[in-house]
Amino acid sequence: MSAPLRRIVTGGFLFLVVCLVAVGGYIGAGWKVDDAVYMVIITIFGVGYGEVKPIETPMLRALTIAVIIGGYGAVIYTVGGFMQMLIDGELNRALGARRMTRGIEKLSAHTIVCGMGRLGMILARELDRAGKPFVAIDMDLERLGEAESRGYLVLHGDATDEHILEQAGIDRASTVAAVLSQDAVNVFVTITARAMNQSVTIIARGENPRTEKKLLGCGANQVILPTAIGAQKMAQLITKPTAENLLKSIHDQSTLRDDLRQIGLQFNELSVLPGSELAGKTLGEIEIRGNLGYLVVGIRRSDGTTDLNPGSKSILHPNDIVVVLSHDQDLPELSRRFEQKKPKMTYRGVTVGE
Repeated sequence: MSAPLRRIVTGGFLFLVVCLVAVGGYIGAGWKVDDAVYMVIITIFGVGYGEVKPIETPMLRALTIAVIIGGYGAVIYTVGGFMQMLIDGELNRALGARRMTRGIEKLSAHTIVCGMGRLGMILARELDRAGKPFVAIDMDLERLGEAESRGYLVLHGDATDEHILEQAGIDRASTVAAVLSQDAVNVFVTITARAMNQSVTIIARGENPRTEKKLLGCGANQVILPTAIGAQKMAQLITKPTAENLLKSIHDQSTLRDDLRQIGLQFNELSVLPGSELAGKTLGEIEIRGNLGYLVVGIRRSDGTTDLNPGSKSILHPNDIVVVLSHDQDLPELSRRFEQKKPKMTYRGVTVGE
């Protein structure tokens, strides 16, 4: 129990005791019950209607003085508890909101997670685990309270509201994840975010496959269909359980990574950027299995599917993630192959660029 609440309970109990003792005292002096209760009430609250009966004896005067002092003291003590609770609560909320605002203002190249339902909470947990900065937006105070208790930066409001996205730093954000449960709301979030920042990457959730085209048409860079991905994942676990479990173990088992690191090998995930020269080419065409010491273990496609031990005819698509096993010294050369290709320019017949 908090200190203000404990003070309220204690004050209320003392007030009740004072009233009962005072009523009993007046009844003991020969007063009726209703007269005694009435006398106690007008005495404590200082209404000033006058005594029900003359207060002539020293005992009644002492009792009345005690009622005034004890009653007022209990009331003031109880009201003080209420005031402390209100002031502390408002002050904490104000300070918390200010700290949250300052934290969001410092963010740059961060992710804005719109919606803190089950999918949004999982996404936030993974971003936090990876050390990626983000701010979460939701209308549900209970969800935001849970997120805030985990140390996340949160913002209460409607993610479709331009003012809320502005507070979340949409102009400085690198990614917007619209993971709300309703497709229509995700469409509005996508439209608003794209209008406010033309360069931000928007990843939207869609429950209905028919919504995918609408989201892409509204400006989403990628659309994730959790239901479809879940079904594909289950199908892979049924049809290719060994391959799927192997790729998962490669990603999750820290012991395996540590053992490989001791002999100079490591697993790396390299993304095929939309402007990369590798996009649209096969592994054979780019000679990914060349003389350098690395091996393509698998390709995690942008739609969530996995291609383990791909062949030379496997085509790389934008936003695919290639999982490779390589020597430490070979990683820089390998990474350069996945960098975004610089645009070519022709000036007076001379081609400049890559």
